[in-house]
Amino acid sequence: MRRALLTLGGTAAGLAALLSFKTHSLAAADAATSPPGVSTGTSQPMASGTEAGSASPAASGKASPATSRASASSPMSAQTVTGAVASTPYGPMQVQLTLAGTKITKVTVLQQTSDGAESSQIDADAIPKLTSEALTAQSAQIDAVSGATYTSSGYIKSLQSALDKAGA
Repeated sequence: MRRALLTLGGTAAGLAALLSFKTHSLAAADAATSPPGVSTGTSQPMASGTEAGSASPAASGKASPATSRASASSPMSAQTVTGAVASTPYGPMQVQLTLAGTKITKVTVLQQTSDGAESSQIDADAIPKLTSEALTAQSAQIDAVSGATYTSSGYIKSLQSALDKAGA
């Protein structure tokens, strides 16, 4: 009888703890506020037989039309374009692109979120990953960095703005 009461009491306590647990879903909140075409870090279906690493033209061995044009023509002068400031809950995000023809050769972050030490630490981890993806993809169609949803969203918005200004 005593074992039954202890088992029943433990089960009730565990169930109460489980039911009181609340999850924090940034992805769902950010997806509701993101414009269409902006990745929020959620996985998206891929064509069958496609691996995540082969989604970009560079990884698949196929040059994009923009890459082909830039390499087929004579050396072009570098063009620098500054993207719009994207507001995030943790501060502004702004990038600047350097383009050789239509090829992105460099991405510089002019403004980044600055809401304390944690925000700076997240940016220090996320921004190099976002920059690397942007240079590989040669577009703003890049994945968000897990744990840096707002930083990623601001970066992608500013990057797209700069590409729109450049006409790329």
